[in-house]
Amino acid sequence: MSDLLAGLHKNVFTAPLARALGLPNPVTLARATGGYVAQPFAGLRVLVAGAPGGHALQPVIAALADAGAVPVHMAYGAGAVADTSVVDVFVADLTACRGVDDARLLYSAFHPVMRRIATNGRVLMTVADPAGAADAGGPVAAALARGAEGFMRAVAKELGPRGISVNLLYVATGATGHLAGPVRFFCGRASTYVTGQAVRIAGRADTPPAFLATQALAGKVALVTGAARGIGLAIAQRLAEEGAHVVALDVPAAGAALRAACAAWGFTPLALDIADAAAPAQVAGFLRGHGGVDIVVHNAGVTRDRKLANMKQPYWDLVMDINFGAVVALDDALLGGAVLRDGGRIVCLSSISGIAGNPGQANYAMSKAALIGYVAAQAPLLAARGIGINAVAPGFIETPMTDAMPFLLREVGRRANSLKQGGQPRDVAELVTFLATPGAGGISGQTIRACGQALVGA
Repeated sequence: MSDLLAGLHKNVFTAPLARALGLPNPVTLARATGGYVAQPFAGLRVLVAGAPGGHALQPVIAALADAGAVPVHMAYGAGAVADTSVVDVFVADLTACRGVDDARLLYSAFHPVMRRIATNGRVLMTVADPAGAADAGGPVAAALARGAEGFMRAVAKELGPRGISVNLLYVATGATGHLAGPVRFFCGRASTYVTGQAVRIAGRADTPPAFLATQALAGKVALVTGAARGIGLAIAQRLAEEGAHVVALDVPAAGAALRAACAAWGFTPLALDIADAAAPAQVAGFLRGHGGVDIVVHNAGVTRDRKLANMKQPYWDLVMDINFGAVVALDDALLGGAVLRDGGRIVCLSSISGIAGNPGQANYAMSKAALIGYVAAQAPLLAARGIGINAVAPGFIETPMTDAMPFLLREVGRRANSLKQGGQPRDVAELVTFLATPGAGGISGQTIRACGQALVGA
């Protein structure tokens, strides 16, 4: 569905009225198209601010250069006031912050640049992991690291109306080898609807895998549940663009849509109900016939909304069984039978409702919040096999379901974020795909929101 407010502002007859009423004028977001390219930052104006001694500074500069950028590096504040050129990508490394006075470094880095960042630009902060900062510099260093997250969220809300995404990476001292993938994602157009997020990049005992700039999932087998339409279909398509062979699973009732999607994209169809007690063994057997699976995306889910006082037990059980119970049962079958190969990836689709809650969605909110706890608890248990597990929490995403919402409720949902507009299924698919790549090897046990920095929840 088209964006009504954007249409009013673009129409020569209604634009004056829209401006007079102060209606939001959402910018057209720049989104990635097609698969990853080797040098996405070629030709962009890329500025890096960083003080000497930060452990992420040189790895960030190297990652940007490898992606085609010619990054300009300045010490905090140095030369920034005199330079008025437009900046497409701005990265501030704060891993050298240790004392109370270092808090001023954030001001020195950002103040001269804020008006120079281009519409649809990207801002990324690299900060010492609070636990590591505490070990190196005590409580003050840890406090500064955490304070930078609050700063980042405020800046994201200031810059969001211009389509600029702002995110933060907490980088452990032994994790800089895992920075190439996150730098490319969060500084690129694939992160259009991911803003205001803080992501931890952890060190691992194993050597980071070779970074694949193109066809990052070539040779991988991916399972996507609920893949016949909507966000699930977008995820399956995006994984296929990166070279994955996709097994698309959906309920038999969606068979026609599933077959059409598989015929168009070359997916392998698998029609069954994941809530059926026999489904986990059936899926495991099917994937074993493909030599195993590398990527599992738990997208299938349902809603049965009622105020808790009016909710019948079957509604509660159905939502919990499909949204959470089926995920656990399927993972048990794939992990216990070693069907999910070492170095694999699991991505669970949570929801903003699981973070903030919604009236009438006690069942749904619990199931989606349970997934957040599940990935956090599973991550250390799967680390020895090199398996990463994360959750993605979409916000207001434009789908046929949201099109059917009452007009006023739909408009509130669209505007209640820093970008002042709804996201697209592709926005969620971009984040899921990144988390499925070898480049996300330093990220596990986390929940990342694709919500345009929704103004509800954390």
